Amino acid sequence: MARGRFAPDFDPDCGDAPLTSARQDVVIGRWQGLRALLRATGTDWEARGHRVRMLAQACADSSAVETWLAAEPRSADALVLRAATETTRAFQLAITAGRGVPIERRRIDSAVLACLTAAEAVPEDPTPWISLISVARLYPAGVRRTELARWWDELHRRDPYNVEGHLQVLHYYSARWHGTHGLMYDFARDAAGVAPAGCPLPVLVQYARVEEYRYALDAAHGDRGAVGLGHHWNHDGAVSDARRTWQRWIGARPPGPITPAELRDVNCLAHAACWADLPDIAAALLRMLGRRATRTPWSYTGDPAQQILRWRRELGVG
Repeated sequence: MARGRFAPDFDPDCGDAPLTSARQDVVIGRWQGLRALLRATGTDWEARGHRVRMLAQACADSSAVETWLAAEPRSADALVLRAATETTRAFQLAITAGRGVPIERRRIDSAVLACLTAAEAVPEDPTPWISLISVARLYPAGVRRTELARWWDELHRRDPYNVEGHLQVLHYYSARWHGTHGLMYDFARDAAGVAPAGCPLPVLVQYARVEEYRYALDAAHGDRGAVGLGHHWNHDGAVSDARRTWQRWIGARPPGPITPAELRDVNCLAHAACWADLPDIAAALLRMLGRRATRTPWSYTGDPAQQILRWRRELGVG
Protein backbone atom coordinates (compact mmCIF):
# COMPACT_ATOMS: atom_id res chain seq x y z
CA MET A 1 0.00 0.00 0.00
CA ALA A 2 1.32 3.46 -0.88
CA ARG A 3 2.26 5.57 2.10
CA GLY A 4 -0.20 8.32 1.15
CA ARG A 5 -3.07 5.83 1.26
CA PHE A 6 -2.21 4.26 4.59
CA ALA A 7 -5.10 4.27 7.05
CA PRO A 8 -5.19 2.56 10.46
CA ASP A 9 -7.77 -0.21 10.80
CA PHE A 10 -9.67 0.28 14.05
CA ASP A 11 -11.54 -3.02 13.84
CA PRO A 12 -13.34 -3.29 17.22
CA ASP A 13 -12.84 -7.05 17.15
CA CYS A 14 -9.08 -6.61 16.59
CA GLY A 15 -9.04 -8.85 13.54
CA ASP A 16 -10.92 -11.75 15.16
CA ALA A 17 -13.13 -12.77 12.22
CA PRO A 18 -15.10 -15.49 14.08
CA LEU A 19 -15.89 -12.94 16.78
CA THR A 20 -17.11 -10.46 14.16
CA SER A 21 -19.41 -13.13 12.73
CA ALA A 22 -20.82 -13.94 16.17
CA ARG A 23 -21.42 -10.25 16.92
CA GLN A 24 -23.33 -9.95 13.65
CA ASP A 25 -25.54 -12.81 14.83
CA VAL A 26 -26.46 -10.72 17.87
CA VAL A 27 -27.56 -7.87 15.61
CA ILE A 28 -30.03 -10.13 13.78
CA GLY A 29 -31.27 -11.71 17.00
CA ARG A 30 -29.50 -15.09 16.84
CA TRP A 31 -27.68 -16.58 19.81
CA GLN A 32 -26.43 -19.80 18.20
CA GLY A 33 -23.31 -18.06 16.88
CA LEU A 34 -22.40 -17.06 20.43
CA ARG A 35 -22.63 -20.66 21.58
CA ALA A 36 -20.56 -21.94 18.68
CA LEU A 37 -17.84 -19.33 19.15
CA LEU A 38 -17.39 -19.84 22.89
CA ARG A 39 -17.50 -23.60 22.50
CA ALA A 40 -14.76 -23.42 19.86
CA THR A 41 -12.65 -21.08 22.03
CA GLY A 42 -12.42 -23.69 24.76
CA THR A 43 -9.89 -23.05 27.53
CA ASP A 44 -7.76 -20.52 25.68
CA TRP A 45 -8.37 -18.04 28.49
CA GLU A 46 -6.75 -15.09 26.73
CA ALA A 47 -8.92 -15.48 23.63
CA ARG A 48 -11.98 -16.35 25.73
CA GLY A 49 -11.61 -13.22 27.84
CA HIS A 50 -11.27 -11.02 24.77
CA ARG A 51 -14.24 -12.62 23.04
CA VAL A 52 -16.51 -12.55 26.08
CA ARG A 53 -15.67 -8.89 26.71
CA MET A 54 -16.49 -7.90 23.13
CA LEU A 55 -19.60 -10.08 22.94
CA ALA A 56 -20.86 -8.50 26.16
CA GLN A 57 -20.73 -5.09 24.51
CA ALA A 58 -22.85 -6.41 21.64
CA CYS A 59 -25.29 -8.18 23.97
CA ALA A 60 -25.74 -5.28 26.39
CA ASP A 61 -28.35 -3.61 24.18
CA SER A 62 -30.08 -6.81 23.11
CA SER A 63 -31.82 -9.81 24.65
CA ALA A 64 -29.54 -12.35 22.95
CA VAL A 65 -27.93 -13.73 26.10
CA GLU A 66 -31.32 -13.95 27.88
CA THR A 67 -32.77 -15.80 24.88
CA TRP A 68 -29.84 -18.20 24.96
CA LEU A 69 -30.32 -18.86 28.67
CA ALA A 70 -34.04 -19.40 28.18
CA ALA A 71 -33.21 -22.10 25.63
CA GLU A 72 -30.28 -23.57 27.59
CA PRO A 73 -30.57 -22.51 31.23
CA ARG A 74 -27.65 -24.69 32.32
CA SER A 75 -25.21 -23.51 29.66
CA ALA A 76 -22.00 -22.52 31.43
CA ASP A 77 -20.89 -20.38 28.47
CA ALA A 78 -24.20 -18.51 28.51
CA LEU A 79 -23.85 -17.85 32.24
CA VAL A 80 -20.32 -16.50 31.75
CA LEU A 81 -21.50 -14.22 28.96
CA ARG A 82 -24.47 -13.04 31.01
CA ALA A 83 -22.11 -12.07 33.84
CA ALA A 84 -19.99 -10.00 31.47
CA THR A 85 -23.09 -8.50 29.86
CA GLU A 86 -24.58 -7.47 33.21
CA THR A 87 -21.23 -5.89 34.08
CA THR A 88 -21.23 -3.96 30.80
CA ARG A 89 -24.80 -2.80 31.39
CA ALA A 90 -23.90 -1.55 34.85
CA PHE A 91 -21.01 0.48 33.43
CA GLN A 92 -23.30 1.88 30.73
CA LEU A 93 -25.65 3.10 33.46
CA ALA A 94 -22.73 4.68 35.29
CA ILE A 95 -21.56 6.47 32.13
CA THR A 96 -25.08 7.78 31.52
CA ALA A 97 -25.37 8.96 35.13
CA GLY A 98 -22.08 10.85 34.91
CA ARG A 99 -18.83 10.86 36.84
CA GLY A 100 -19.35 10.71 40.59
CA VAL A 101 -23.08 9.93 40.40
CA PRO A 102 -23.80 6.51 41.93
CA ILE A 103 -26.14 4.07 40.23
CA GLU A 104 -28.64 1.89 42.04
CA ARG A 105 -26.89 -0.58 44.29
CA ARG A 106 -29.27 -3.34 43.23
CA ARG A 107 -27.93 -3.11 39.66
CA ILE A 108 -24.37 -3.62 40.88
CA ASP A 109 -25.48 -6.39 43.24
CA SER A 110 -27.28 -8.10 40.34
CA ALA A 111 -24.12 -8.06 38.23
CA VAL A 112 -22.06 -9.40 41.14
CA LEU A 113 -24.55 -12.23 41.64
CA ALA A 114 -24.38 -13.07 37.93
CA CYS A 115 -20.57 -13.22 38.16
CA LEU A 116 -20.63 -15.51 41.20
CA THR A 117 -23.21 -17.77 39.53
CA ALA A 118 -21.02 -18.05 36.44
CA ALA A 119 -17.93 -18.73 38.55
CA GLU A 120 -19.74 -21.59 40.25
CA ALA A 121 -20.91 -22.99 36.90
CA VAL A 122 -17.39 -23.04 35.40
CA PRO A 123 -14.97 -23.50 38.32
CA GLU A 124 -11.82 -23.48 36.17
CA ASP A 125 -12.66 -20.32 34.19
CA PRO A 126 -11.00 -17.01 35.22
CA THR A 127 -13.39 -14.94 33.09
CA PRO A 128 -16.22 -14.47 35.65
CA TRP A 129 -13.67 -13.31 38.22
CA ILE A 130 -12.44 -10.65 35.78
CA SER A 131 -16.03 -9.40 35.42
CA LEU A 132 -16.46 -9.47 39.19
CA ILE A 133 -13.36 -7.38 39.91
CA SER A 134 -14.41 -4.98 37.16
CA VAL A 135 -17.93 -4.34 38.46
CA ALA A 136 -16.62 -3.91 42.03
CA ARG A 137 -15.34 -0.49 40.95
CA LEU A 138 -18.92 0.76 40.69
CA TYR A 139 -19.64 0.51 44.42
CA PRO A 140 -19.23 4.10 45.67
CA ALA A 141 -16.78 3.00 48.37
CA GLY A 142 -15.47 -0.05 46.54
CA VAL A 143 -15.49 -3.39 48.35
CA ARG A 144 -13.72 -4.56 51.49
CA ARG A 145 -10.04 -5.12 50.91
CA THR A 146 -10.34 -8.72 52.13
CA GLU A 147 -13.12 -9.34 49.61
CA LEU A 148 -11.17 -7.90 46.71
CA ALA A 149 -8.13 -9.93 47.79
CA ARG A 150 -10.21 -13.11 47.84
CA TRP A 151 -11.59 -12.46 44.36
CA TRP A 152 -8.10 -11.67 43.10
CA ASP A 153 -6.75 -14.89 44.60
CA GLU A 154 -9.46 -16.86 42.80
CA LEU A 155 -8.55 -15.24 39.47
CA HIS A 156 -4.80 -15.52 40.02
CA ARG A 157 -5.08 -19.20 40.92
CA ARG A 158 -6.82 -19.93 37.63
CA ASP A 159 -4.65 -17.80 35.33
CA PRO A 160 -1.72 -16.10 37.09
CA TYR A 161 -0.58 -14.03 34.09
CA ASN A 162 -3.99 -12.92 32.85
CA VAL A 163 -3.48 -9.39 31.49
CA GLU A 164 -7.13 -8.34 31.50
CA GLY A 165 -7.54 -9.50 35.10
CA HIS A 166 -4.47 -7.55 36.18
CA LEU A 167 -5.73 -4.53 34.27
CA GLN A 168 -9.05 -4.57 36.11
CA VAL A 169 -7.26 -4.61 39.46
CA LEU A 170 -5.03 -1.78 38.25
CA HIS A 171 -8.12 0.29 37.38
CA TYR A 172 -9.60 -0.45 40.80
CA TYR A 173 -6.43 0.75 42.55
CA SER A 174 -6.18 3.90 40.40
CA ALA A 175 -6.84 7.37 41.78
CA ARG A 176 -9.84 7.68 39.43
CA TRP A 177 -11.51 4.87 41.36
CA HIS A 178 -10.57 3.54 44.81
CA GLY A 179 -6.82 3.97 45.18
CA THR A 180 -3.90 6.27 44.50
CA HIS A 181 -1.25 6.69 41.83
CA GLY A 182 1.25 5.09 44.18
CA LEU A 183 -0.88 2.04 44.92
CA MET A 184 -1.59 1.58 41.21
CA TYR A 185 2.06 1.81 40.17
CA ASP A 186 3.12 -0.52 42.99
CA PHE A 187 0.66 -3.15 41.76
CA ALA A 188 1.79 -2.74 38.15
CA ARG A 189 5.50 -2.96 38.98
CA ASP A 190 5.04 -5.93 41.31
CA ALA A 191 3.14 -7.84 38.62
CA ALA A 192 5.70 -6.91 35.97
CA GLY A 193 8.53 -7.97 38.25
CA VAL A 194 7.33 -11.55 38.67
CA ALA A 195 6.21 -12.07 35.07
CA PRO A 196 8.26 -14.59 33.08
CA ALA A 197 10.20 -13.38 30.04
CA GLY A 198 7.93 -12.96 27.03
CA CYS A 199 4.84 -12.34 29.16
CA PRO A 200 2.99 -9.08 28.40
CA LEU A 201 2.42 -8.11 32.05
CA PRO A 202 5.22 -5.48 32.06
CA VAL A 203 2.93 -3.35 29.87
CA LEU A 204 0.83 -2.76 33.01
CA VAL A 205 3.27 0.04 33.85
CA GLN A 206 2.33 1.76 30.59
CA TYR A 207 -1.36 1.27 31.38
CA ALA A 208 -0.73 2.87 34.77
CA ARG A 209 0.85 5.88 33.08
CA VAL A 210 -2.22 6.18 30.85
CA GLU A 211 -4.46 6.05 33.94
CA GLU A 212 -2.42 8.76 35.65
CA TYR A 213 -2.73 10.91 32.53
CA ARG A 214 -6.50 10.38 32.39
CA TYR A 215 -6.77 11.49 36.02
CA ALA A 216 -4.81 14.65 35.25
CA LEU A 217 -6.87 15.25 32.12
CA ASP A 218 -10.10 14.98 34.12
CA ALA A 219 -8.74 17.49 36.64
CA ALA A 220 -7.84 19.83 33.78
CA HIS A 221 -11.35 19.44 32.29
CA GLY A 222 -9.93 17.91 29.12
CA ASP A 223 -7.31 20.59 28.48
CA ARG A 224 -4.34 18.58 27.18
CA GLY A 225 -2.18 21.70 27.13
CA ALA A 226 -2.65 22.14 30.87
CA VAL A 227 -1.60 18.55 31.57
CA GLY A 228 1.68 18.80 29.66
CA LEU A 229 2.03 15.94 27.19
CA GLY A 230 5.79 15.83 26.97
CA HIS A 231 6.61 15.90 30.65
CA HIS A 232 4.18 13.11 31.45
CA TRP A 233 5.37 10.68 28.77
CA ASN A 234 9.08 11.35 28.27
CA HIS A 235 10.67 11.88 31.68
CA ASP A 236 13.49 9.51 32.59
CA GLY A 237 11.25 7.06 34.45
CA ALA A 238 8.74 6.81 31.61
CA VAL A 239 11.50 6.25 29.07
CA SER A 240 13.14 3.55 31.19
CA ASP A 241 9.82 1.83 31.79
CA ALA A 242 8.96 1.70 28.09
CA ARG A 243 12.39 0.34 27.20
CA ARG A 244 12.18 -2.28 29.96
CA THR A 245 8.75 -3.46 28.81
CA TRP A 246 10.04 -3.79 25.26
CA GLN A 247 13.01 -5.87 26.42
CA ARG A 248 11.16 -8.13 28.86
CA TRP A 249 8.02 -8.64 26.77
CA ILE A 250 8.55 -8.13 23.04
CA GLY A 251 12.25 -8.98 23.12
CA ALA A 252 11.48 -12.38 24.63
CA ARG A 253 8.06 -12.97 23.05
CA PRO A 254 7.76 -16.10 20.89
CA PRO A 255 7.69 -15.24 17.18
CA GLY A 256 4.31 -15.00 15.54
CA PRO A 257 1.58 -12.54 14.64
CA ILE A 258 -0.05 -10.30 17.23
CA THR A 259 -3.20 -12.01 18.49
CA PRO A 260 -6.48 -10.10 18.76
CA ALA A 261 -6.20 -10.21 22.55
CA GLU A 262 -2.68 -8.71 22.40
CA LEU A 263 -3.50 -5.88 20.02
CA ARG A 264 -4.53 -3.32 22.65
CA ASP A 265 -1.42 -4.10 24.72
CA VAL A 266 0.94 -3.65 21.76
CA ASN A 267 -0.78 -0.36 20.89
CA CYS A 268 -0.30 0.77 24.49
CA LEU A 269 3.43 0.10 24.33
CA ALA A 270 3.72 1.65 20.86
CA HIS A 271 1.99 4.80 22.13
CA ALA A 272 4.36 4.95 25.10
CA ALA A 273 7.45 4.44 22.92
CA CYS A 274 6.38 7.16 20.49
CA TRP A 275 5.79 9.74 23.20
CA ALA A 276 8.90 8.66 25.14
CA ASP A 277 11.04 9.45 22.09
CA LEU A 278 12.34 5.91 21.62
CA PRO A 279 12.42 5.89 17.81
CA ASP A 280 13.88 2.42 17.23
CA ILE A 281 11.41 0.74 19.56
CA ALA A 282 8.46 2.81 18.37
CA ALA A 283 9.22 2.12 14.70
CA ALA A 284 9.57 -1.62 15.33
CA LEU A 285 6.23 -1.73 17.15
CA LEU A 286 4.44 0.26 14.45
CA ARG A 287 5.81 -2.16 11.86
CA MET A 288 4.57 -5.09 13.92
CA LEU A 289 1.12 -3.53 14.08
CA GLY A 290 0.84 -2.64 10.40
CA ARG A 291 -2.65 -1.23 9.83
CA ARG A 292 -4.10 -2.88 12.95
CA ALA A 293 -4.83 -0.37 15.68
CA THR A 294 -6.95 0.29 18.75
CA ARG A 295 -8.33 3.74 19.50
CA THR A 296 -7.07 3.72 23.07
CA PRO A 297 -4.69 4.90 24.38
CA TRP A 298 -4.09 7.11 21.30
CA SER A 299 -7.44 8.87 21.82
CA TYR A 300 -6.27 10.35 25.13
CA THR A 301 -3.50 12.34 23.46
CA GLY A 302 -5.33 13.43 20.29
CA ASP A 303 -6.97 12.00 17.22
CA PRO A 304 -5.90 8.32 17.02
CA ALA A 305 -5.57 8.07 13.24
CA GLN A 306 -3.74 11.38 12.91
CA GLN A 307 -1.26 10.43 15.63
CA ILE A 308 -0.48 7.04 14.14
CA LEU A 309 -0.01 8.57 10.69
CA ARG A 310 2.22 11.30 12.14
CA TRP A 311 4.47 8.89 14.04
CA ARG A 312 4.75 6.51 11.09
CA ARG A 313 5.77 9.44 8.88
CA GLU A 314 8.27 10.86 11.38
CA LEU A 315 9.80 7.44 12.08
CA GLY A 316 9.98 6.43 8.42
CA VAL A 317 7.71 3.43 8.82
CA GLY A 318 6.56 2.34 5.35
